[in-house]
Amino acid sequence: MAGTLYVVSTPIGNLGDFSPRAQEVLSQVDFIAAEDTRVGAKLLNKFGIKKPQISYFEHNRKMKGQLIAQRILAGESCALITDAGTPAISDPGCDLVDICSREGIQVVAVPGPCALIAALSIAGMDCGRFCFEGFLSMNKKSRREHLEDIREEKRTMVFYEAPHKLLRTLEDFYKTLGERPIALVREITKVHEQVWRTTLSEAIAHYTEEPPRGEFVLILGGKQEEEEKEPAIDPMDRVGELLEEGLSISLAVKQTAKELGVPKNSIYNEALERFSQKE
Repeated sequence: MAGTLYVVSTPIGNLGDFSPRAQEVLSQVDFIAAEDTRVGAKLLNKFGIKKPQISYFEHNRKMKGQLIAQRILAGESCALITDAGTPAISDPGCDLVDICSREGIQVVAVPGPCALIAALSIAGMDCGRFCFEGFLSMNKKSRREHLEDIREEKRTMVFYEAPHKLLRTLEDFYKTLGERPIALVREITKVHEQVWRTTLSEAIAHYTEEPPRGEFVLILGGKQEEEEKEPAIDPMDRVGELLEEGLSISLAVKQTAKELGVPKNSIYNEALERFSQKE
């Protein structure tokens, strides 16, 4: 009988966030697939858990994914952990989950810390609807395509970014998307946790002068609908002026619409009703 793959969330900073259930699962599985076995060892030692680990990360996921799945099919149970947070979220763990699902292996979530959800909860930005965009690619073409794809996105967007790449990312946001509100959330659950709500231009100015520190979650405002502005001049007043100059209603409406930037059809009927008897 096949075993089970447990997707186990681990602390993103504060070890007090490691749930009793997560500790119990790691204590009971046959082996642990870890993004970095050195990081995994520190966590296991902290909680007195003695289980064998196998490395599973971006550059060995194709080979190790099949190996892990075969061990589970043979009856072993496995816990998948990442260095911090929830596996498979912007993480190669999603490939292992896919392999196991296609093999008919039961996949069980052991939920807990997740940086993007934690950041959204304290950012004070609109999170009724949001989309997770992960890390921007460092490849110029892929990066440009990604930014173009989100140019018209109206939902709040969530990104991950490392400190040494932050300024470039903020500058690329500004160049492609224009001024936007942004919340920069760093070092979540750690001693120096910070939330800064500002704008892209202000963030760029700040981090140009002061190098960023810590891992960041960026909560970026989506594109806002432009509000229709009321014309400063009443269109009917302008139509009346043009009629007095000798223009017909049709020409007066056409010129008024052009001058004031209002749709011609929206004022034509009112002009007819108001001025037709005066012609």
